[in-house]
Amino acid sequence: MDFFPGFRQETLDVGGGVGIHAVVGPKRPGPALLLLHGYPQTHVIWHRVAPRLAERFNVVATDLRGYGDSAKPMTAPDHAPYAKRVMAADQVEAMRQLGFERFHVVGHDRGGRVAHRLAADHAAQVLSLTVLDIAPTLAMYEQTTDAYARAYWHWFFLITPAPLPERMIGAEPRLYLREKMRESLDRGVFTREAWAEYERCFTPGTIHGSCEDYRAAASIDLDHDRADRDAGRKLRAPVMALWGERGVVERCFKPLDEWRRVADDVRGRALPCGHYIPEEQPDALLAELEKFLG
Repeated sequence: MDFFPGFRQETLDVGGGVGIHAVVGPKRPGPALLLLHGYPQTHVIWHRVAPRLAERFNVVATDLRGYGDSAKPMTAPDHAPYAKRVMAADQVEAMRQLGFERFHVVGHDRGGRVAHRLAADHAAQVLSLTVLDIAPTLAMYEQTTDAYARAYWHWFFLITPAPLPERMIGAEPRLYLREKMRESLDRGVFTREAWAEYERCFTPGTIHGSCEDYRAAASIDLDHDRADRDAGRKLRAPVMALWGERGVVERCFKPLDEWRRVADDVRGRALPCGHYIPEEQPDALLAELEKFLG
């Protein structure tokens, strides 16, 4: 199925032999817009919004390193190859190769964490930041409660040392994927074609790469976030935070308060959905982006 009609596919070598897979919309006179997906999905999560955004923006949707059809590089004991700092640098280089020095960025779930670090480390490149259904990583770890840990159990399972989660998930990857996303599956959030693509891409390489993404988030990423906080560094780009009113972030955190701890210009609200906003509420998301991006 052609999820992104009129888009072209590219694999961009961002250094170190790491190829980042991207779908790139038709060339427009307007600004560029980078879309970053979350776990355990791929760029396909944007299939209901990217074609419409491409009417006004130069839209690029990528697979993060470790996911989809992007590279799954070897890791290291400190998980640095999957630090959000490194994953963000991938995206800046990919956009540079496509001819976009400055751009808006929208990130869902893990992609929102990469986007947060991108805006922190590459402020000159980021016109605006939109984060979907997350609070900042440091806040979520420092404010862990029983309710949050039970709802987001996978955060604590995936960070256990390799190869335990890799082997357990790898024994029944499709079963794990279905159970992880059962509630949304039961509500028909995903099209049959999109779900088939998520299953196709949930390979041993992705299982390991995604575990490393979470391991980095619980270690080296927290070091980078604490360094920013200790130095009083805040995001310069305007930030819009959107989250699902039926989701864990709504129940366990105060998203706007948390984003205002790390950025000066923050707005946003809950949308009538669960976690997978681009697939559950594409029209509402598009309306919010239209107001925010102008």
